[in-house]
Amino acid sequence: MYIGIGFNRISKMAENVGASGSNDDDGFREQDRLLPIANVGRIMKQMLPPNAKISKEAKETMQECVSEFISFVTSEASDKCRKERRKTINGEDICWALSTLGFDDYAAPLRRYLNKYREVEGDNKAANQDKVNNNNSDEGKHDWKHF
Repeated sequence: MYIGIGFNRISKMAENVGASGSNDDDGFREQDRLLPIANVGRIMKQMLPPNAKISKEAKETMQECVSEFISFVTSEASDKCRKERRKTINGEDICWALSTLGFDDYAAPLRRYLNKYREVEGDNKAANQDKVNNNNSDEGKHDWKHF
């Protein structure tokens, strides 16, 4: 799992969280620094009873909070990568940043999820490689039952 965002963009985004106005000095529009409000609203709605209503103000407040939180954690992970002279932030960096920032209650489950994700992805890659190898080894042979 890789977050393919360059250091400069992360730093600018982190600096701009909390900035007001539609355009920042670095050219980032407000919508570029915030998660889509429809996604935020959908996640909020999933946690509430079906007949519950969420005000626009509540969605916007949550949008600001989660966007700032993500930027805060990503900025910490970015600093770690910069010190280690790496250009790509990975899942372990995010888990490390969560722990470093005192969010241990989130870091541990995320680390478990990341490990499980990697296992599943590894299984999928192995299965796909087996398919490729089988197709290559059968080259020139025809299974006439499928024609």
